[in-house]
Amino acid sequence: MKNLFKISAVTAAGIPAVLTAAGQGRQTGEAVSAPAEDRLPDIIMIMTDQQRGDAMGCTSGGLVITPNIDSLAASGYLFTSAYSSAPSSTPARAGLLTGCSPWRHGMLGYGNQAEKYPYEMPSMLKDAGYAALAVGKMHYYPQDNTHGYDVVLYDESGRHTTEYFESDYRKWFYSRHFGENPDKTGITWNEHRAAAYKLPEEVHPTRWTGDMAVEMIEGYSSDKPLFLKVSFARPHSPYDPPQRCLDMYRGRTAPAPYTGSWEPEEWSVRKDPASDKSAYIGNFGAEYAMNSRIHYYAGITFIDEQIGRIIEALKKKGMYENSIIIFISDHGDMLGDHYLWRKTYAYEGSSAIPFILKVPEDYETVLPAGSPVDAPVELRDVLPTFLEVVGTGRPEGMDGMSVLPLIRQENPVWRKYIDLEHARIYWDGNSWTALTDGHVKYIWHCAIGKEQLFDLDKDPGETQDLSSDPSYASTLEEMRSAMVRHLSERGPGWVQDGKLVVRKVKEVYGPNFPGHRNHE
Repeated sequence: MKNLFKISAVTAAGIPAVLTAAGQGRQTGEAVSAPAEDRLPDIIMIMTDQQRGDAMGCTSGGLVITPNIDSLAASGYLFTSAYSSAPSSTPARAGLLTGCSPWRHGMLGYGNQAEKYPYEMPSMLKDAGYAALAVGKMHYYPQDNTHGYDVVLYDESGRHTTEYFESDYRKWFYSRHFGENPDKTGITWNEHRAAAYKLPEEVHPTRWTGDMAVEMIEGYSSDKPLFLKVSFARPHSPYDPPQRCLDMYRGRTAPAPYTGSWEPEEWSVRKDPASDKSAYIGNFGAEYAMNSRIHYYAGITFIDEQIGRIIEALKKKGMYENSIIIFISDHGDMLGDHYLWRKTYAYEGSSAIPFILKVPEDYETVLPAGSPVDAPVELRDVLPTFLEVVGTGRPEGMDGMSVLPLIRQENPVWRKYIDLEHARIYWDGNSWTALTDGHVKYIWHCAIGKEQLFDLDKDPGETQDLSSDPSYASTLEEMRSAMVRHLSERGPGWVQDGKLVVRKVKEVYGPNFPGHRNHE
């Protein structure tokens, strides 16, 4: 790094000094006047909920309309082997918050996050001199937990898991449209059906999140560098884009869901979609799934428009050039692949995510802007990346890694595989651990003692299980051995006598969960 390392060298007690030109603070509506070399970069983290890695223009062959996300990838770096290690909302977001793997932060599956972790992104960045603001879906516990943010404006999709809590989006909606129903479209948040939004798009939660983010940027007047988290609650169902965005997909055909030779026969039995509106397994026909996908894509296009507005606000404020911008999602959405819906699965639709990084324009790299990065990365790597930017470094016990060496070093040392897992959910057999480098994937279904192996280069839809293919025997053995090594630290309940153990226990909270608990 050029200017960034110069700044972070000025430290006291291991915390970077925040340098600003005297008398040159930010004023509402004015550009930032302090020279870039005199201050730490602003950090803008934009995330979506339940967005597949292949659901962007730059990863879909142009099918999905996302010009602003694509522009971000062209001016930054698209990580093509990016994953969510525990692909459901709360454990995935725990990894993002803490910079740790599921075993380290203690959430092996879906449940409530801890109220406090030893490492938390907003608090650590505030310790480095930042102001920390956030808007959108947090999915924390309790629901009004800030985890150190100075300001949070919440959109929790109508969920009420904390007594007396109401999200800021709902308060805003009701204060302006009392008597109207924000859920007028009639689709709840785990349904697979789709419809156009039934209210003016100006009151859609996606638009509200974009509006609030723009206002935060426009009104920001602190001398501190800004850390801003913008977290959209879509494209997670309901698949409810404005009709205008849906109209943009006329003449475009979504791909049919992947099916393979390995799915249980009962999964493929044709069902009436109305028989189970929130099904996690269901063959409702290719046309039905393709319709849901088009609505899902249109919802992403609506998000992309808000991202364009956010980037334009940064540029008008004079903040864009010296900003680190990262675009991610917490996990994907199966959208009918292999007759599966929602998330929590090891398969690409559920576990592969967008991951785009844009660095300040004077940042020295060996990879030119717009280059794809193939190394396997994960949500746990976001916080260590930010900590390298601010110069504090990664603390002991945080097992995520800064991705910056991947773009600024010729031969960076990196992990071979990223580990994935999810504790039992939906049905007894859905409990697994996996390893992948983005090219091959090994899955150990630990509740039933079954292995799967996929060649993602030849078969990105994971239609052919190669675990019994003799030509892949050495690959299977290599990855099985790697899994044994990965799980060995967990003890005999996971690995015994050098072999993987079939696990009958459901363990959502591991021993490293703060205030350890294990709920069946």
